[in-house]
Formats: sequence, structure tokens, C-alpha cells
Amino acid sequence: MRVVPVIAAAAGLCLAAWLLRLYGLTQVLALLGRAGWLGLCAVIAFHLVQVVASAAGWWSIAADTAKRPRLADYAVLRLIREGVNNLLPVAQVGGALVGVRLLRGSGMSLPDAIATTISDITLEMVTQILFTLLGLVLLLAGVGGNGMAGYVVTGLMAASAVAALFVGAQWFGLGLLLEAMMVRLGSLIGWQGTVPAAGLHQALRGCYVRPRPVLLGSAWHMASWLLGGLEVWIALHVLGYGVRISDCVIIESLGQALRAAGFVVPGALGVQEGGYVVICGLFQLSPEVALALSLTKRLREVVLGLPSLAAWQWMERRAARVSQPLAQDALL
Repeated sequence: MRVVPVIAAAAGLCLAAWLLRLYGLTQVLALLGRAGWLGLCAVIAFHLVQVVASAAGWWSIAADTAKRPRLADYAVLRLIREGVNNLLPVAQVGGALVGVRLLRGSGMSLPDAIATTISDITLEMVTQILFTLLGLVLLLAGVGGNGMAGYVVTGLMAASAVAALFVGAQWFGLGLLLEAMMVRLGSLIGWQGTVPAAGLHQALRGCYVRPRPVLLGSAWHMASWLLGGLEVWIALHVLGYGVRISDCVIIESLGQALRAAGFVVPGALGVQEGGYVVICGLFQLSPEVALALSLTKRLREVVLGLPSLAAWQWMERRAARVSQPLAQDALL
């Protein structure tokens, strides 16, 4: 299973390199040069606002859990989740696993850490479907779809079916299955660390029984998706192209939908670049501009992702230093 993401990443990297060669790396870099460091820093800094909104959604769904960390801590964990998913070959799931581990290390129980993270991913998935639907409506109202509407509708139907199955599974027994698998695995390898997973099913269902945290978490995630459209507007503005915010919402919504569809490719390498070339073409933006937009986002992912990976490793080492004396005391 480790080989598949590596092969997918290599294929995506080849596609991205081919697109840059086809449309001219020199022209793309010239556009980035036009943006300048100040403009690129503005895009990077604005993304932190989106990160806080996404973190607030995660923090909201965990409202009823014991030992819930502060919102600022969730913002750091959200940055780490994005850094892991964007820069490591983990098929967009490694970030969530790291988030669970770090929540557990902060003192939250294992069932609550797993349940709130799964619920947060669920809310993010559902609101992304709504965001894509908004982009489709704006697309049809603005440029008529140009043949893309059918593909988007098909994708929305498939995504909605997956989301419905995912939510239903959580309510009717996914927690019990995960709980049994973890405890069974722990007993097979002699690790008692999985025993605290008992109660995962109740914790998972508990995330959805109160409407206020669910609605608040959904609202924050929807705000985060909309802020992504504003980020595209800022990026195109610093690149020297004035585009309506509604068109930027379309670009972001369809671009994120393509990234989700290409989840097996780490960081959606090549998928994002090819998607932007097609989507930006609907608004008479050249492939060079589309690739410059994609590289602007890639630069932001690297600039924010590398420090977040370093922060993750520092937190892991700190947790190891704390747990080692405790383990020695327990043996005494």
C-alpha cells in the first residue's frame, strides 16, 4: 500500500512537468515574478485565515468532549494535518491519523480524539459538496458550463452517495467495527494501548446528537471553503489578472473537487495543475496563468507545510520525553 502513493506521486509529477514544458516554464515563472515576494506572501498569510476557520470547525464538533484543547491548538493541528497531506505520500489520510495521535497526546481520550476527527472530516466532506454545488450553479449562471456541467453533476452524485454511506456507517456501527479491530489488533501484538478505544461508537454518535456543534462546525467549514475562493482572487490579483470573486469561487470549488477526486495522488500533483488549465480556460485565462496560480498554491503549501512538519516532529519528541519517565516510574 505504500507503493501506490509513490507511483501515483511520480505519475502526477510527470504530468505537472509535462504541462509546464508544454506551456512554457519561463512564462509561468515570469508571472510569478510579476506577483513579487510581497504578493506571494499575501497569499500565504491569507491562507492562515482559512486554516483558523477550518480549525474552528474541528474545535466546534469537539465541544462536548473532555479535555478539549484550545482553538489555537487546533489551528496548529490543522496546519500539521495539511502539511502531512500535502507534502507526504499518505493519500490524504495520514494527516487525520497524525491529528488523532496529537490530540491523544494532549490528554483527550482516544475514543474522543478519533470520533471528533472523523466527524470533522465528515463535515468538511459534506460542506465541500455544497461548495461544489454552489460553484456549479454559478458556472451555469455565468458561462453555461461549456460541457463541464454533466461531469460535475455526475461527480456530485457520486460524492453525495459516498458521504451518505459514510455518515450512515458512523451512526449504525462504524465505531463498533473500528473499536473491535483496534482492540483485537492490540491483543494480537500484546499492546494494551488500544484498550482505551472502547467506547468509540458512543463517542462517534455523540458528536451528532446535539445540533448546535454540528451546525456551528458546518458553518465554519463552509466559511473556510468560501475563503478559499477569496484566496484565488488574491492570487490572480497579484499575478496581474482581475477576475470576479464569483468566478474565483467557481475555480476554487471545481479545483478542490478535482483534488478530492484525485485523493490517491499525494498533494494532487498534476491533477491540480491539469484541472486549473481546464477550469481557468472557461474564463479566458491562459494555461500559463492557470499554472502560475497552481504554483502559487504549491509555494504556499511548502512554506506553511515544512514548518508544520517540523512542529509535528518536535511535539512527538516532547511527548516521548514526557512518557519515558512515567513508564519508568510505573515499572518501579
